[in-house]
Amino acid sequence: MSAPSALPTSVDATLDLLTRQGYLAERALATVTYLSLRMGRPLFLEGEAGVGKTEIAKALSAALGRSLIRLQCYEGLDVASAVYEWNSAAQMIAIRLAEATGATDREQLSHDIFAEQYLIKRPLLRALEPDAAGAPVLLIDELDRADEAFEAYLLEILSDFQVTIPEFGTVRAAQPPIVILTSNRTREIHDALKRRCLYHWVDYPSAERELAIVKSRVPGISAKLSEQVVRFVQTLRDQDLFKVPGVAETIDWATALTQLDARTLTPQVVGDTLGALLKYQDDIARMQGDALQKTIKDAVSDPA
Repeated sequence: MSAPSALPTSVDATLDLLTRQGYLAERALATVTYLSLRMGRPLFLEGEAGVGKTEIAKALSAALGRSLIRLQCYEGLDVASAVYEWNSAAQMIAIRLAEATGATDREQLSHDIFAEQYLIKRPLLRALEPDAAGAPVLLIDELDRADEAFEAYLLEILSDFQVTIPEFGTVRAAQPPIVILTSNRTREIHDALKRRCLYHWVDYPSAERELAIVKSRVPGISAKLSEQVVRFVQTLRDQDLFKVPGVAETIDWATALTQLDARTLTPQVVGDTLGALLKYQDDIARMQGDALQKTIKDAVSDPA
């Protein structure tokens, strides 16, 4: 990891900082990111999968020289997996040793076995610890996959940057982490959490910005092929598909095409590589025959 850097002092500086990491953000996203950094407020990013929500946390971590601590949310995520748990095996050994040596003061023993040395720190607790490189970037990814009870647990952390452990006490961050939360909006996140954050909807990029992203992230791709790829994907997003491709899929597909030394889009090469772009068989089946031919024709035609 590079040496820690100071926080950007303007929106333009934030744009430059992200661009240097290959993240080509629109100005509105750079603005809310800058405000989040300067105000010390968590940043809540919503949008479809694959539009670059997670990548902004990675870009900030690399650009600022800060550690990236990632909590990947899922159904059933609990405090023991996300925040902390006690090392019960080590605690039992300590109890047996205390009994063997005659140290049976229950109050003192209870205090001793709930000391920090027996505390297993999970991502959220680690994000509150001091770091010589500066406060880490804490990515709470796909929060909408977690249960509402866990979402409620986050309120203390996002409000006061602290965690209360009943047997141990309150752990408070000396320097609040840079917090990025993401959601694919498979369910609504409660207002109580949103009020603690700055909010931004991350949309699919314009053709111009997506073309710049492809050229930046897929070295060696020709200008002709990159333009065709972007026009093809932009056209797909207007189709009635179960899941339209995100920017991540555009990059994957462009990379696959360059690996095959494709020079232009043809029915053969597109048909053989659609699995890099579309992830549902119904969508792939829908993009066959005349539909595929028309989309390719639109993509390879010089724009008016």
